[in-house]
Amino acid sequence: MSKGLPKRSEDYSLWYNELVKKADLAENSAVRGCMVIKPYGYSIWEKMQQQLDQMFKDTGHSNAYFPLFIPKSYLSKEASHVEGFAKECAVVTHYRLKNSEDGKSVIVDPEAKLEEELIVRPTSETVIWSTYKNWIQSYRDLPLKVNQWANVVRWEMRTRLFLRTAEFLWQEGHTAHATREEAVEETVQMMDVYAQFAEEFMGVPVVKGVKTENERFAGAEETYCIEAMMQDGKALQAGTSHFLGQNFAKAFDVKFATKEGGLDLVWGTSWGVSTRLMGALIMAHSDDNGLVLPPKLAPIQVVIVPIFRSEEELQAIEEKAHEIMDKLKPLGVSVKFDHRDTHKPGWKFAEYELKGVPLRIALGPRDLANNTVEVARRDTLTKEMINLNEVEIGQYVTEMLDDIQNSIYQKALKFREENTTEVNSWEEFQRVIKEKGGFVSAHWDGTSETEEKIKELTKATIRCIPLGRVEESGSCVLTGNPSKGRVFFAKAY
Repeated sequence: MSKGLPKRSEDYSLWYNELVKKADLAENSAVRGCMVIKPYGYSIWEKMQQQLDQMFKDTGHSNAYFPLFIPKSYLSKEASHVEGFAKECAVVTHYRLKNSEDGKSVIVDPEAKLEEELIVRPTSETVIWSTYKNWIQSYRDLPLKVNQWANVVRWEMRTRLFLRTAEFLWQEGHTAHATREEAVEETVQMMDVYAQFAEEFMGVPVVKGVKTENERFAGAEETYCIEAMMQDGKALQAGTSHFLGQNFAKAFDVKFATKEGGLDLVWGTSWGVSTRLMGALIMAHSDDNGLVLPPKLAPIQVVIVPIFRSEEELQAIEEKAHEIMDKLKPLGVSVKFDHRDTHKPGWKFAEYELKGVPLRIALGPRDLANNTVEVARRDTLTKEMINLNEVEIGQYVTEMLDDIQNSIYQKALKFREENTTEVNSWEEFQRVIKEKGGFVSAHWDGTSETEEKIKELTKATIRCIPLGRVEESGSCVLTGNPSKGRVFFAKAY
């Protein structure tokens, strides 16, 4: 199965694209720039969804759904918001088709022009805040904490499966608060939720920080983010949480009666992660043999592969396999018994290796006789023979899955630490960005002009101003002007 997968060291981009396709995660669709997420890929996304959804509900949020279409006039109500998304908008202008005069094709009916054009949702702040105006009258209606699972469209010219497609899946939280402090607290809390999910479930270490003004979400006063490092040394923005201030409340006149009897504008937040997390999961852990999935998000955590020559041998193995499965399933372990006789065991081994199944158990006639099984770990590609008379299989498997989850996180953390470099001169900055990559920690004078110049010269952007950074006086790596502290630069997806 894994034959033909390019090596990461030779062509990382090609390796990624081929892995996504060969592991049956996604493929390009007939619609340019859009993707089809295949069942195995979607099952991983579902596990992400389920865990995140529970974390949102645990922090007091409820799910709702808002329209896919946004009146064009809504987008223009918040100036910086429309400017930020204008170039990516898909616009609906007509509502009907008709046959051409020769009957050989279908054309847009010119008489079916919409009175007001509709934008296909690139993000939902405008349509949601127009709705909140009807929902919020008093301080008793606050805080309002809503999340939406949806698809969005941002018309991208250069696309890559999961990382950047014209249409993608995501969740977007939109909350309204009585005070600035509550809204900021919510913004930080959701960044922390994303960071916890990335590290504890995806096994991906992240840096928490705030974006510079240049990189900030259009319409936000502050954007908090989590930044992850991929195995090619590039950064990936894995999640963002925005403090909107009162910008959208002003744009849509969302006011509430205060406890003191006054009238005040609502304070807002929005936050989201998308199917881009699938890209992060693939690029942070996988190897030249295929996917390496963290057990907490793997659709299949354990696969049992029988090795048999006759129907009688298969029946005996199947009995033992079900005995093992009956011990694993009550412990919450997802386990599959692959008894297909259309493929040989070696082919199956390669398939599950490519698909990143954390543990593989091989079971043959000799194992039945000795009451043993061979257990193979996907992350280390090591095998171990287990005597079931001496080892309780349920405890062994759950401990092994926990160890794999921790090991792949530690491996990614070690990689990030080895590829985070502190630099103090422009020559060193250029050399590290070009030759090594990774995160470059450097002083910056705080100006947009310097940030843009560095991007122009090196293609590196400021990924974030790390939270809790050491406030220290220094000299900007490019201009030599005074700096208040270091920021993280990197080339990014």
